[in-house]
Amino acid sequence: MHDTAYEITTQPRPADYPAYLPVPEGPVMLPSEIPPGVQMVTLPGGIRTLAYTQPTAPAAPLVPVSQPIPAWAKTTALLTPTIGGGVAAAGIGLSYAAPGLIAMSQALWSAVALMSAAAIGVPVLLRLGRAATGAGRGTTHITQNITASGMFGKANGTVNHH
Repeated sequence: MHDTAYEITTQPRPADYPAYLPVPEGPVMLPSEIPPGVQMVTLPGGIRTLAYTQPTAPAAPLVPVSQPIPAWAKTTALLTPTIGGGVAAAGIGLSYAAPGLIAMSQALWSAVALMSAAAIGVPVLLRLGRAATGAGRGTTHITQNITASGMFGKANGTVNHH
């Protein structure tokens, strides 16, 4: 087999290494030594490392693309004249029906007045009718006396009209 060994050398920390970075455990690489396409990245675990990154694609000029009209917009555009025409027809119909509606409202108010008069007048008439028929007689008093002897005795009673 092939047994190729490479010797790894380390350099001491240079004097211009940024102080805000943690002290590296291994050899230090200066930013000028980083090859193109490699960047310093922070992994989700918080470890900072060098990694190859995807080159950003050059921004293509934006060309307006024709979009199809959504179905809801077409439906709304088709229903708008129909709804407007329906509202206009309802307004015209109400203007023609206004005299009849006014007459009907007056008739309804007359019916309400008749019902309220009946609700007040009928009890008054009934009270007057009772007073007229019972004017010659006095009121009748009925007394009742019931007696019984013993627990299971027969009860006797009398009714007196006064």
